Amino acid sequence: MALTEKAGMKKAAFAWNRRRTEGRQGGTLAHMRANKSLYLLLAPGILYYILFHYLPMYGIMIAFQDYSIFGGLTGSEWIGLQHFRDLFANEDFYQVFRNSLLISFYKIVFNFPVPILLAILLNEVRKMAFKGTIQTVIYLPYFLSWVVISGLVINFLSPSSGVVNMVIESFGGDPINFLAEKSYFRSIIVLSDLWHGMGWNTIIFLAALTGVDPQLYEAARMDGANRIHQMLHVTLPGLKSTIIVLLLIKIGHVMDNGFEQIFLLSNPLVYEVGDVFETYVYRTGLIEAQYDFSTAVGLFKSAIGLSLLLIANAVARRFGERGIF
Repeated sequence: MALTEKAGMKKAAFAWNRRRTEGRQGGTLAHMRANKSLYLLLAPGILYYILFHYLPMYGIMIAFQDYSIFGGLTGSEWIGLQHFRDLFANEDFYQVFRNSLLISFYKIVFNFPVPILLAILLNEVRKMAFKGTIQTVIYLPYFLSWVVISGLVINFLSPSSGVVNMVIESFGGDPINFLAEKSYFRSIIVLSDLWHGMGWNTIIFLAALTGVDPQLYEAARMDGANRIHQMLHVTLPGLKSTIIVLLLIKIGHVMDNGFEQIFLLSNPLVYEVGDVFETYVYRTGLIEAQYDFSTAVGLFKSAIGLSLLLIANAVARRFGERGIF
C-alpha cells in the first residue's frame, strides 16, 4: 500500500511538473504571438549580437594555437596555454593591466556620479525652456565622434595655440604640453570621457525619474520635508535600481576603456600611464601580426570583465536588489 501511494505521488508530481513546463512554454509563445510587432522591433538587435558578438566567439580558438593565416583555424598547431604563459611573463602586460584598471576606476569614481547629480538638479528646474537648453548643451557632445572630440581636446591643450595655455601665459606661467606629460594624461582621458558621455547618462536618469510617483513628493512636503530632504528620501530611492543596474554594467566593462579615445589622444611619451588593453592588442595584433597572442590578451580581458560582473551582480542580489540576471 505504501509503495502504491509513493508511486501515485511520483506520478502526480511528474504530471504537475509537465503541466507547469507546458504552461510556461505556452505562455511564452502566447506572449510572442500577442506582441509580434515588439518582437519584430527586437529582432534586428538580436541579429546584430548573434552576427557580431556570438558567432565570432568561434575565433577564440586562435588564443590556443600557433596561428597561421595560411593554415587557418583548422590547419594551425594547437599549443594550449602557451600564449597565456607568455602573457603573464611579459613585463608590459602588468603595466597595461594596471593602466586599464586605474583609468576605469577613475572613470567610475569621478564620472559615474556626475550624471546622477545633473539629473537630480535638472529635475528640480521648473522653467522648461532653461531645462531644455541645458539638456541640449550637455547632450550635444554625445553625437560627436571621438575623432572630433579628440581634435577639440588637442586644440584646446595645444602648447602653442591652445586656449588653456593662453590663459596660463596670461598669468605669467609657461606653456605646458599636456598630452606629452604623464602626470596629466589620465586626467585628460577621464575629463574628456565625462564631457562626451555625461549628457547621455543624464537622460537615462531623467527618464528613470519620470517613474517616481508625484504623490511621494506631495506627501513629503506635507510632512515638512524641504527640497534637500525630498532629494535624499524620494528622488535618490527612486533612482536606486537604475543606479545599480548601470553600475553593474560599468563594472562589467571595467577592462574596456575605449580604443578610439586612448588611441587618438595617446603617444609613445605617455604609454607608461596610458597604454591599455585596446591599444596593446592593436599594436601586437594588427601592427606586429601576432594574432594568436593578441587574441589571448583579449580573452583574458573578457574573462576578467565577466568575473567582476558576476561578483558585482551576486553582491547586489545579496543586498536585496534584482541585479542584471
